[in-house]
Amino acid sequence: MTGLTLAHQGRRVPPIRPEYERTVATTGPIGDVARPLSLWERIGNITALRRFAVLAAVALLWQIAATWQNNPLMFPTFTATVTALWDGIWRENLLSMAWVSLSVLLKGYAIAVVLAVLLTSFAVSTRIGNDVLATLTSMFNPLPAIALLPIAMLWFGLGAVSLTFVLVHAVLWPLALNTHAGFTSVSETLRMAGRNYGLRGIRYVVTMLIPAAFPAILTGLKVGWAFAWRTLIAAELVFGVSSGKGGLGWFIFQNRNELYIDKVFAGLVTVILIGLVVENVVFRWIETHTVRKWGMVR
Repeated sequence: MTGLTLAHQGRRVPPIRPEYERTVATTGPIGDVARPLSLWERIGNITALRRFAVLAAVALLWQIAATWQNNPLMFPTFTATVTALWDGIWRENLLSMAWVSLSVLLKGYAIAVVLAVLLTSFAVSTRIGNDVLATLTSMFNPLPAIALLPIAMLWFGLGAVSLTFVLVHAVLWPLALNTHAGFTSVSETLRMAGRNYGLRGIRYVVTMLIPAAFPAILTGLKVGWAFAWRTLIAAELVFGVSSGKGGLGWFIFQNRNELYIDKVFAGLVTVILIGLVVENVVFRWIETHTVRKWGMVR
């Protein structure tokens, strides 16, 4: 229908917009697809430097707060703690004490990992296994591992066996829960594909479920490692009192009794440094060569 016909019918004819052309202005550096990064941007993209900057900021705040408080018996400065750490390494066998703690921790950690894999494999294979895992985790996961230390001392005496017992308890249940959650989150399509390939039993768990659920398993390994460190240091404090020997926990307890607070902080810093190395080297290497390589996480 033409505009003249619309006008005869009493309807309003919209005005015709004049046509025009607009020239595109030069975009300049904003429109560049790629441009060289500045020095600060290249430095900011290095993860290790960013985390080192966080640690340096914490150390600076520590030094300022301790200097302002001016009470070395309560809160030594960062420089005094570093000096005590250096003296502990070269004069008081701090590294050998750290190795004593690590050897016991790794033994208990390895046993707990094996037990967690076996228990969760049994849980995903049978209905009764699922009931067993659910019941045991409900019973023992809320129970603090350090609460079992008196019983462990009665059963196994003073020594590494009792420490290993409480470490296994500390690591087993959170790792089993994360592993089981990862197994149950595997899609039914992958499960059917594994069964169509003839995977059954332990081969089905190792070649299908563990790789598919490895992000959750890796989270459980990290949580179990943190729980193991807390339990070990707390248990070594008691074992140090009882048997007069031990690892980092005994080093901390002994220097606390002698009011060498800078050495107490040196022992705590040693625990922190070992944790940083394990988290940012060991677990990061595992994550890079597994879940990141497989494209399961960013």
